[in-house]
Amino acid sequence: MTFLSVARLGRYTAAAEVLGVNHSTVSRRITALETAMGGRVLVRTAGGWEVTALGRRAVGIAERIEGSLRELVEDDGADAVHGMVRISAPDAFTAAFLAPAMTLLRRAHPHLAIELLSATQRVRQNRSGVDLEVVVGRPQVLRAYATPVCAYALRLYATPAYLAERGVPETVAELSGHPLVYYVESSLQVDELDRALQELPDSPASVRSTSVFAHVEATAAGAGIGLLPDFLGDTDARLARVLDGAYAHPLAYWAVARDEGPRNPAVAATLEAMTGYIRSVQEIDV
Repeated sequence: MTFLSVARLGRYTAAAEVLGVNHSTVSRRITALETAMGGRVLVRTAGGWEVTALGRRAVGIAERIEGSLRELVEDDGADAVHGMVRISAPDAFTAAFLAPAMTLLRRAHPHLAIELLSATQRVRQNRSGVDLEVVVGRPQVLRAYATPVCAYALRLYATPAYLAERGVPETVAELSGHPLVYYVESSLQVDELDRALQELPDSPASVRSTSVFAHVEATAAGAGIGLLPDFLGDTDARLARVLDGAYAHPLAYWAVARDEGPRNPAVAATLEAMTGYIRSVQEIDV
């Protein structure tokens, strides 16, 4: 079970925290397993610990043991969805979808702990230290499970007061006369978010930030025209769409896990809760 935790999380320290032991205990147990199996089950990489060919055999055996143990405790009425799940996701997705979805999940499974880590970045080839990673755009990954969870679009927004004062742009080209509120260009790590910016003309000096919520608030304060996720912009009564029908940059969020991850009942339940909540919200919007 110690080995299975490291295989899923990619880090001794993360596995130790989930198991309630210290780092040296994890290391000692892995060494004992490798001695018993006569070879390496894990190899260190730049992004964390990866399972070897021998380790993949051990994963299959460990998961069967895990399943048997689960059947044992389920006979006593215990909840199979327990332990800790770590999720890395962008701020906007976390606030709009992930936090409420995980709150509902924990009501059904109170022994499950959830940790949400904020990150808007390219998918990591090694999901070290996290069970699930939510990223913008279809990820190109090896030895991983990936599934789309939410489609959305970047659209243009401004306050009615700003548009009354500065004028309403009628074409994309006319945006060159308006400050654009968006990410700091040099800090963008996601190609799809950068492409959205490249589709628009150069704009005057403006308020830029690494936080999407700073984009929303700056736009609402009249700093310029904001390039915002539609699930944030459309629900903010202070904002109105600009160039509606003339400009939208479609995107999607994807969830990525190590191959071993979705076979963990807690991770599987987390994925289902996440996608189920998004479906319910989208049905209400329609």
